[in-house]
Amino acid sequence: MKINRGRRALKGAFVATAVAVAAATAAGTAFAAGAPVGPGRAVAEANQRFAAEHAPQASAFGVQDAPVAPLFIMAGTHKKTGEMYFFVPNAKGAFDPAENTEIPATDIADLIDVDNDNDGFGEGGWILGKNGLLDFSGAVGEDYVEKQVGKGWNIYTTVLSPGNVGGAKEYDLIGVDKAGVLWSYLSYPDGRLTVRTKVGGGWNTYNQIAGQGDLTGDGKVDIVAKDKTGYLWLYKGTGNYKAPFTGRVKIGGGWGVYDRILSVGDLDLDGKTDLIARKTNGELYRYSGTGSAAAPFAKAVKIGTGFQNFNLL
Repeated sequence: MKINRGRRALKGAFVATAVAVAAATAAGTAFAAGAPVGPGRAVAEANQRFAAEHAPQASAFGVQDAPVAPLFIMAGTHKKTGEMYFFVPNAKGAFDPAENTEIPATDIADLIDVDNDNDGFGEGGWILGKNGLLDFSGAVGEDYVEKQVGKGWNIYTTVLSPGNVGGAKEYDLIGVDKAGVLWSYLSYPDGRLTVRTKVGGGWNTYNQIAGQGDLTGDGKVDIVAKDKTGYLWLYKGTGNYKAPFTGRVKIGGGWGVYDRILSVGDLDLDGKTDLIARKTNGELYRYSGTGSAAAPFAKAVKIGTGFQNFNLL
């Protein structure tokens, strides 16, 4: 993780709202207090607040060189209330208690964080709606951007950004369509996307795909995919957006006990990307990254319970 101690503040309304959000949260009130805050803006501001609070602590771990293992907050939609909750990393490999934003989020399919300035923390991301709309919300330089960048994204069963897929600075998107074809999109700093590039078929053999940074220590972003029989596979990154991943390598079996796998990056702050896995009973586990392609994850560590109540985004 690369930590920028001299992180620049954002201008105008974004700063004012971020301060208000931080004050409201500290007082135990909802993010929705005062002027309405949308999901994308709330996530961007929460990541900014987290960066301001934890950058010095992360720097103390000495992981300041390669921007390959960022750390983001995790979001989830409560299955009963439909409200969005934040799970903020506690800098100890787990999460602080859930924060209720009181923002309705039942129409959100996914939130996809980005660290385009490569300082180790998120400053915005894409919001994928269940209606197929794709929006971008977050900091671009010292400005705040909020815009729609696409329609028809409900053709994809999975959309994520493992990071910089194509070799440029910005985070890129990959998506698996309903026919099992994987596509890649390069992105611009303001969230706009290039035309898609076909990567290949057969990806509907997987029911979960995750990744956030480099898993193998070669400086390229990787992903893992869980197949329907419970095996987890590693796809090493190539840095070539036309063929972004090498052939798969089996990590191991038994992953069928998990109904959700995802990554928020370097949760244990050791400079390596980690994986999060949830059992159907709501237990949450951290698989710390090792940086080795031969065995990319250490043994599971239980880091929480009650997560069956949320659709983790």
